[in-house]
Amino acid sequence: MRRRTRIAAVSLVLALTAAGPLAAPAFATPTAAAAGAAAAQHTNGLDTQALAAALAGLPDADATAALVRVGGTDGVWRGSAGVHDLASGAPADPDARFRAGSTTKVVTAAAVLRLAAERRIDLDTPIQHYLPGLLGRQFRPITVRQLLNHTSGIPAGDSLGGTFEEVYAHRFDTLTPQRVAASAGAKQPEFCPGKKQHYLNINYTFLGLLIEKVTGHSYASEATRLVLAPAGMRDTYFPGADPRILGPHNLGYQAVEKADGTTEFLDVTEWNQADRFAAGDMISTTVDLERLVTALFRGRIVPEPQLEEMFTVPAGIKGAAYSAGLTRFEADGQVYWVKSGGRYGYNSAVAATRDLSRTLVYSVNSTDAKSEDANPVVTRIITAALK
Repeated sequence: MRRRTRIAAVSLVLALTAAGPLAAPAFATPTAAAAGAAAAQHTNGLDTQALAAALAGLPDADATAALVRVGGTDGVWRGSAGVHDLASGAPADPDARFRAGSTTKVVTAAAVLRLAAERRIDLDTPIQHYLPGLLGRQFRPITVRQLLNHTSGIPAGDSLGGTFEEVYAHRFDTLTPQRVAASAGAKQPEFCPGKKQHYLNINYTFLGLLIEKVTGHSYASEATRLVLAPAGMRDTYFPGADPRILGPHNLGYQAVEKADGTTEFLDVTEWNQADRFAAGDMISTTVDLERLVTALFRGRIVPEPQLEEMFTVPAGIKGAAYSAGLTRFEADGQVYWVKSGGRYGYNSAVAATRDLSRTLVYSVNSTDAKSEDANPVVTRIITAALK
């Protein structure tokens, strides 16, 4: 059972977003508080020793800090480890804000579904009806639902570079979501809408613009009104073009190999995320993300039948796993609905069974957060939480 759980956990990490190992840097020696993990409140059915061990040894070559919350009817556990920053070695703040990356898509999907419940958006109406002229004539009608579950066929839009070095050089530049969407709409479709599934940020860029069009207000204000406020997410916000993380936060780093073979750890905490928009610019906390998944799954944000869209993977598409804002993942016969996020310096995720018997939220300050390889710290956390 334990081996199968570990294999399932690694598969989940690889399927979402992770980071790979690098040569160990000369880290500041962590204090006992920084290296330790918080104790559980109650732990029925949880392997607390495995959870604590998952955070042991931080900071290391793979991550400088980690914040974890496991909850649900099976038990509750809270843990944090690592450092606030490499220079001081001060303990990581367990209540820190962080870049949530693509976990933003859960909020965007919920906002769209709320508007659908209010009959301000029709999920079966083409996006071309709401945003005329943004997609070229080469695109067939693409429904709002197809944007939600990544079956639109719209290709990726403009970016600020294809490598870390390129985007790092432009980290304070502003690339607007309107420009990203327009550039995608000028390209050729990847496939006929509804025939394949390809996870891309561009789908949620269009959904953010849709929210703004039908409400007449900014995406940030509507996402806050429709989702953050009802969920009680008081420490979550959308920074737009502001490169800072406001409030308490642990610094994020990217490991870069230098010409002499040594590894340099660049501070990537400040970064303009305007192009991520409704697909990934949210800043949040583990407490708030836990509130989000709990309120959402209990039907406090999105009413039925719209909520069912978040637990429905499109039929007839081989390998389809994405629903509206979430990903379906099965481990040892148990189905989890998950969403991860990765921005330079930060990996995060939410995962839960639909009945909320088990929930997991983590933020890991990965040193290579955009790598396609599995980060060992993330793998250990998921393995322990799925036991």
